[in-house]
Amino acid sequence: MAAAARQAAERVLRTAISRGDLPPGHRLVEAELAGQIGVNRSSVRLAIDVLIGDGLVERIPNRGARVRVLSVEEAVATTECRMVLEGLLARTAAERVAAGEVADAEVARLRAHLSAMGEAVHSGDLLKYSELISQLHGHVRDAARHPVAAGLVDRLQAQVVRHQFQLSLRPGRPQVSLRELTAVVEAIAAGRPDRAESATVTHFRSVIAALSEPSSRPGGHP
Repeated sequence: MAAAARQAAERVLRTAISRGDLPPGHRLVEAELAGQIGVNRSSVRLAIDVLIGDGLVERIPNRGARVRVLSVEEAVATTECRMVLEGLLARTAAERVAAGEVADAEVARLRAHLSAMGEAVHSGDLLKYSELISQLHGHVRDAARHPVAAGLVDRLQAQVVRHQFQLSLRPGRPQVSLRELTAVVEAIAAGRPDRAESATVTHFRSVIAALSEPSSRPGGHP
């Protein structure tokens, strides 16, 4: 029961941070959050500890916990590291497809997920599209079966989730990322390791370029 309450609090806080409902610098008052979420303060405290470990929250001496302020420069540096790992995961997934170690149903799931992403972009549901991007990367990790790289990516992704969410809301950006991620999925599905890694690196270089644009910086518009 206690674990379920902690997980519920963590899920609510993580979502609120990624969507900007709890902006960078926002103080996390345990008593208030416990009342809002419907759990006890201990569960909120434990959830905050998990988010601190993920780099989403920080504790300030004598001031309590707050949503971590991650600069664009830090987000770019983090994404550069993630680019290498995601490229490795895509390559490994494609190698496993080529070796017949990935079930047809798993490949079909990747393509079906890509189709759902296209529908979200077409309908203008960018909140859903942002969530589907994260899920797609998760599917690739599942296909790669590389727990070390996957664990490192999860930690890096958590730190920049807010920046990535804002990119998904920028006019024209979803269409660009959808084309890039389509190339990644098709290369994996075809069992082409070099192409899968190259397409993944191309996508993340595009993300880095978008993060570096003036509209991503303080005073700009996401």
